[in-house]
Amino acid sequence: MSADTMRAVVQDGFGGPEVLRVRQVPRPAPLPTEVLVRVHAAGVNPVDWKTRGGTGMAGVLGEPPFTVGWDVSGVVEEVGFGVTTLKAGDEVYGMPWFPRAANAYSEYVTAPARQFARKPATVDHVHAAAVPLAALTAWQIVVDTARVRAGQRVLVTAAAGGVGHFAVQVARHLGAHVTATAGAARHSWLKEIGAHETVDYTATRFEDATADIDVVIDLVGDAHDLTSTRSLKVLRPGGLLVAVPAGVSPELARAAGAAGVRATSFLVEPDGTALTTIAGLIDAGEVVVEVEKTFPLERAGAAHAHGEAGRTRGKLVLTVAG
Repeated sequence: MSADTMRAVVQDGFGGPEVLRVRQVPRPAPLPTEVLVRVHAAGVNPVDWKTRGGTGMAGVLGEPPFTVGWDVSGVVEEVGFGVTTLKAGDEVYGMPWFPRAANAYSEYVTAPARQFARKPATVDHVHAAAVPLAALTAWQIVVDTARVRAGQRVLVTAAAGGVGHFAVQVARHLGAHVTATAGAARHSWLKEIGAHETVDYTATRFEDATADIDVVIDLVGDAHDLTSTRSLKVLRPGGLLVAVPAGVSPELARAAGAAGVRATSFLVEPDGTALTTIAGLIDAGEVVVEVEKTFPLERAGAAHAHGEAGRTRGKLVLTVAG
C-alpha cells in the first residue's frame, strides 16, 4: 500500500453479500470546494444492500464495479481551494453525493465541504457514522416535508430501525404525539426515546389500534402487507402519508385521493446545515443514536447479511480507521 492508494470495498457485479470485497484502489484528491476525509466509520443502510443487489440506487450508479455506502464520520485530511468552513484536523460527518456514488466503504472520501458538518462532540465516530442518512431522512420528512407541529399526531411504521428511531425522536422534539409500530421487544425502548404509544405489528394491525393521524411516516411500504395502503385508513381528512421505501404508485395515489388524504414519495438529500442542527440536538441529549452492531471494513458482506435478515435495532456500522 502507498500514499496514493487506499482500501475500499468494491463489487464487480450485482449479487449477494459475497460480491463485496476489499481491494486497493486509487486514493482520491479534493477538487476546489471539496475536502478529503479520512473515514473512521461508515454507516450501513438498507439502500446499500439494495444497491448491491441491483435495485436501490443501482440505476443511478450504473453497472459495477463500484463502491456502495453514503454515511461517513472521520477527520478532514486536506481541503481543496476555496474551502473556508472546514480545515485539516476537523472531525466531521456527512452523507455526501447521495444518490450519486460517495464511496463511503473506503478509507478516504472526497466531497463538497458543505455536504459535511462537524461531528457531534458527545459521540464517537461509530455513532456519528450511524446518523447522517437515517437522521436526515427523518428530519427532512418531519420538518421539511410534513412540517409537523406541536399537538399533531404522527404514526411511524418500522419505528425501531435506523430512520424510524430518529423519526420518533424528531417528531417528539417538535411536540407531536407519536405512535410507533414495532415488535413487542422494542416497545419499552421506543417509549424511552419518545414514543407515546406503541403497536405490536405482529399481534395487532395498526389501523385497528390508532386513528385520526395527521402524518404517517411509512418505512415499510406496500410490498409488505400493503402497509402504505393500510396507512390511508388511519389518516384524518387532509392528512399526509409519506411513503418512503417504494414511493407512491398510481394505485396508491388514487386510493389517497378517494380517501381525501395526501400521499407523497420521498428521497433524502445531502444537507450539511441540517446535520449541524442534528448534531446540536445529539449534544444536548435531545436525540440519541442507537448502534446495534459494528463490523470491520473487511466484513462488509457480513454487515449486509445481518441487515438484510431484518429486525435491526437502530443502525449497523463499519469501522474503518482507529
